Amino acid sequence: MVKIGLKKELERLVKAYKTSKGVVEEKRTRSSLEEKRVVIEEAKKLLTRYRTLILLEGTGIPSKLYLYMRQMYGDVFYIKMIKNKLLLKALNELGMLNTEEVAKYLSGPNVAVFTNLNAFEAKLVMDKIAIPHRVKPGDKIENEIVVPPMRTELKPGPIMSLFGRLKIPIQVIDGVIWIMREATIAKPGDIVTQELASLFDKLGIEPKLLKPKIKLAYERGLIIPADKLVIDVEGVKNSITDGVRTALSLALEVVVPEPDVIKLSISRAYTRACSLAVETGVVTRDTAPLVFSVALMKAYTLASVLAQRIPELSSAVPTMQIQQVQQKLEETKEVKEEKKEEKAEASEAQLAEGLAALFG
Repeated sequence: MVKIGLKKELERLVKAYKTSKGVVEEKRTRSSLEEKRVVIEEAKKLLTRYRTLILLEGTGIPSKLYLYMRQMYGDVFYIKMIKNKLLLKALNELGMLNTEEVAKYLSGPNVAVFTNLNAFEAKLVMDKIAIPHRVKPGDKIENEIVVPPMRTELKPGPIMSLFGRLKIPIQVIDGVIWIMREATIAKPGDIVTQELASLFDKLGIEPKLLKPKIKLAYERGLIIPADKLVIDVEGVKNSITDGVRTALSLALEVVVPEPDVIKLSISRAYTRACSLAVETGVVTRDTAPLVFSVALMKAYTLASVLAQRIPELSSAVPTMQIQQVQQKLEETKEVKEEKKEEKAEASEAQLAEGLAALFG
């Protein structure tokens, strides 16, 4: 009877334990689902509030980069760590486009950055973000590392042999090591050794630059991979400048009925008309001085040529007259050049206005 009673009691305790364990697991599961739902709802709000989602590579990137971005660019970027599955679920629940393509990039650690900039503006801003970071043995040097002459605060000792191996000129002054001349201690492509990493730390040098690594930009259903976000700013600016210049030239030729274009067109037409009038000998109040000057110059030039063969004509071709005519022609040319310069300045002014409107 005692054994039977003990057996029943044991069965009762086991049953009670399993029941309590199931309740705990159920509560834990329910709590986990609720937490996930909170994250999904928050992600949905962010996707609705912001224009662009940028996915950054999270593998091997220290958290201090994202802390720096929050501190310095918090008004531009909202940074949130969201698990890949939860972010994808939020996208699907909102019915957003091309989520199956986004899913291809949701592998490994990612950092979600939300912004109201367009994808290309966000890329330009992120390209300016870079913070120094220490290196560890095995890392590859990206830029040439040069140390200037400086007081190191390092005491003489075994470290001096390391300076010697790296060919860094040093001297002990006032009980500390001084670097006497500028020296290059690492070049691009060099692999960081244990000794070199130790020296960097002792000198307070952080040779590595941490930068955001974009995997994907997702803007209103449009997917833009990182390699498609590269912008040649100067090239685009030059293309726009050439376009404005060409458009202005075309507008002048066809006389587009715009006040500024009409002014330049009238100036150009006047210059061309004066030139044609001089060539054809049309005499008006404006062209008379130029027409007569050209005619006199041609006459004196012809007389000068004839005078070389007929000496009797020399007295009829005063040198002073030729010089005066030449001077008059030079003055006329200067006036024409000034008009051309005024037109060119006006064209440049129009171009500047066009560029100002485009680039602010």
